[in-house]
Amino acid sequence: MGDPVVPGGFSARVAEAVARTGPLCAGIDPSPALVEDWGLPDGARGVHRFGMTCIEALAGVVPVVKPQVAFFERCGSAGMAALEAVLAAARDARLIVIADAKRADIGTTMEAYASAWLDPDSPLCADAVTAVPYLGLDALQPMFDLAGAHGRGVIVVVRSSNPEGRSLQEALTAAGTGPSVEDMLLEQIAGLNRDGAVPEGTIGAVVGATLQPSQFRLAGLGGTILAPGVGAQGATARQVSGLFAGCPPGSVLASSSRSLLSAGPGVQALGAAARRAREEMAEGLS
Repeated sequence: MGDPVVPGGFSARVAEAVARTGPLCAGIDPSPALVEDWGLPDGARGVHRFGMTCIEALAGVVPVVKPQVAFFERCGSAGMAALEAVLAAARDARLIVIADAKRADIGTTMEAYASAWLDPDSPLCADAVTAVPYLGLDALQPMFDLAGAHGRGVIVVVRSSNPEGRSLQEALTAAGTGPSVEDMLLEQIAGLNRDGAVPEGTIGAVVGATLQPSQFRLAGLGGTILAPGVGAQGATARQVSGLFAGCPPGSVLASSSRSLLSAGPGVQALGAAARRAREEMAEGLS
């Protein structure tokens, strides 16, 4: 199941796709409000149609799509079946897919999450999955291992764009004398990518585009950076340019969801909105 693995790991695949299409990750977020705005029924049939419309509009326009798993989960087993269909359609359209599932656990439970989202034999298999490190970055190792074995990726939520997370992420380690929690995690991720613990580029990070720079030098992460906050949360191409200055070409994916999806449900209008956002971000990340 899925596309053949491209040599060089997940981050190399993203960089190649960005070089062809541009540095934009488009969210697929069938929230109740957006489903209603699109004139669709609020249920599994509606989220299925929503997702398929996104794939039709975005194929060939953006390199990466990011379905928000929660909006499918809320519709139960039929919603998850809709997600499976959307993932299959995205693969057929040659889109790279990041499943925005934000999973975290330990031991065999983490192994099960890894299998669900990264095993090529799973109907939910994506090119990458988001994960949360606040049970300890080492707890995510089963996911890192499986991703590395199949040329896939794990995008770790380190510096999120939501204000509720900042006090935890900015907290200083070592009784207030060490680096911030977020900078410690970024350094650990860079070390894993650099030191051969996983294939280079397997592990990426979420770094909100609305934030100010931290002490960690993002150009040294060694993996894909997913940068939410573009559009509805207010991040501009100029902010993106400043925050990610010096990062290798194709390593930063500006992410847009609500502001982009508000252009639907028309396929042409949604595609045109994605092109505009893509060109704006390409200018900022050039």
